[in-house]
Amino acid sequence: MGFWEDKRKRRQFIYSYITFMLNGMLALSIGSLLPFIRDARGLEYAFCGLLVSLHSVGNLLSSFFAGALAVKAGRKKSILLFNAFYAISYLLILLGGNTACLALAFLLTGMVRGATSNFSNMTINNLAPGQAWILNGLHAMFSVGAFLFPILLTVLTADSAGRWQLACCFMLAMGILSWVLYSMMPVDEILQGREAAEGQGEEDEKKRGSEIKNRPRVRKNTGRFYKEPMFALCTATLFFYLCVEQGVIGWLVTYFKDTGLLNASLSQIMASVQWVMILAGRLSTAYLSTRVDKAKLLRIMGVGLILFFIVLITGKSTPQIVVGIMGFGYSMAGIYPTTVSFAGKLIQKYPMSWSYMLTIASLGSILMPSVIGRIAENAGIFYGMSSIVVVVVIDMVLMIGLTAYMKRSGSD
Repeated sequence: MGFWEDKRKRRQFIYSYITFMLNGMLALSIGSLLPFIRDARGLEYAFCGLLVSLHSVGNLLSSFFAGALAVKAGRKKSILLFNAFYAISYLLILLGGNTACLALAFLLTGMVRGATSNFSNMTINNLAPGQAWILNGLHAMFSVGAFLFPILLTVLTADSAGRWQLACCFMLAMGILSWVLYSMMPVDEILQGREAAEGQGEEDEKKRGSEIKNRPRVRKNTGRFYKEPMFALCTATLFFYLCVEQGVIGWLVTYFKDTGLLNASLSQIMASVQWVMILAGRLSTAYLSTRVDKAKLLRIMGVGLILFFIVLITGKSTPQIVVGIMGFGYSMAGIYPTTVSFAGKLIQKYPMSWSYMLTIASLGSILMPSVIGRIAENAGIFYGMSSIVVVVVIDMVLMIGLTAYMKRSGSD
């Protein structure tokens, strides 16, 4: 770790890891809190689905605006502005007495999640460019935060479900702590124009020239990427995957609690188990991707996704549900990065394609929670969650199509 010798970079590394763990805790707490908020405020399933969708809308919006604001006002001011939304959102959940306040709160949690993700990924990548372990470690910290909150919520609500507001107070404090840590963190601002050019040494210029020479040629007409079968296949695969991911993460605890399959405490523990398995799956995929053909790896994960979701949704006993959760979380963990890796050359040829791919795919995470909520409102939460089976099957078909196309075209 060469950067570790530099005090400034060491502080950037430590603060980034801690704040990203807090981001996982703060952002993913909404799924665990949702059933308590629903009971306390008497909300309908359809509106709860809208709340989860608004979180995804905020995440998508900040992916665009956070970067633009960082260029205009500076990275430090930008992250401090967005990170303040966590404290505001939990205040709205605690004190807001109407649905508009709740809607705004969930939108804000999504916005700060996206902004924090962009900021942290850029900071860590700049510390050790090209070193995958440091980024894998960053996302592992997000998973740690995600599985810690359900455990905390279980402890706080063990005696009374009404004590969920104590958890909100704790998260409010964590939101303030996150903002304080960012205010203390040394930040490298974005250099532009002459400043950026003058900051490059001769060695960097030679290295960049060599890299550019070896890159696939970038197309001048960047709008033609939509004609590439690879673009359609990868975008569709990611779209339906994000439908599954956000649908399950957003509704899992509510599903177990409202169907009576598990009590409130055990439902929260299942959310933690899922994130432990997602963490294990991400680490395993990072390791296996260098040793196993990624097309084969994607198909295996797709099959696992279907099988374990069926085990989960048909489970009537606690052991069966645990097996379903563990297998589902482990199977889903590597699908997104593996699918994106197939599009690597396409993105290099058509730089604009990644923005469109990300935007279109993200619509899946916005759409599916509302669909589940609407079905649950009319037919019950079991049928709302069961609708994910259709999406999982479609995604598996797309994964098969994607890997078949890769083999047929001789791409990698």
